[in-house]
Amino acid sequence: MQEKENILRIFEETKKAIEENDSAKIKSLSNQTINTASLTHDPDNIAVAVVVYSLSKIIEREGYRKLPGWNNFYKIYVNSINKIIIALKKNDEECVKQNLKLIRQGIGKLSGKLKKYIQDVFIKAKINKASKIYEHGISMEKTAQLLGVTMFDLASYAGQKEEISEAPESKTMNVRERIKMAEEMFR
Repeated sequence: MQEKENILRIFEETKKAIEENDSAKIKSLSNQTINTASLTHDPDNIAVAVVVYSLSKIIEREGYRKLPGWNNFYKIYVNSINKIIIALKKNDEECVKQNLKLIRQGIGKLSGKLKKYIQDVFIKAKINKASKIYEHGISMEKTAQLLGVTMFDLASYAGQKEEISEAPESKTMNVRERIKMAEEMFR
């Protein structure tokens, strides 16, 4: 896991934002891991981004709290975050990975509408974070592979967002510029 101090800070601030019911703060924290994930392709940083972003979306939807199974899921989430913070302080990467996995497995213990809703949140979170990494100039294929999403889902989502197509990194050269560049390479 790269940038442990930053990940520790993100989880500590996420814990505080959970207590304050501040989903916007949690979403912002998730975006802070994307730069590192884009540069390093570190799966742990990517998992952190997805888990934290998912939490922001889950907390944002207050109706979920009324569904059966919410309290158990919430306890798993909060306990795992506490364990991740402790593990990061002890440099116990394996414990961090186990608790990130525990959060995702907590969904499997749910049933009914809550399970379906939270599964959907995690899927959409992966696609959202994939689009953020793609914005940083990583190829669509590599990004889809890193996050375990299909290129079709990523392309569909990225195509809906104007800021991706308008980002300087996403501009392509026209045919004449490409030919000129190819000619220069073989001189």
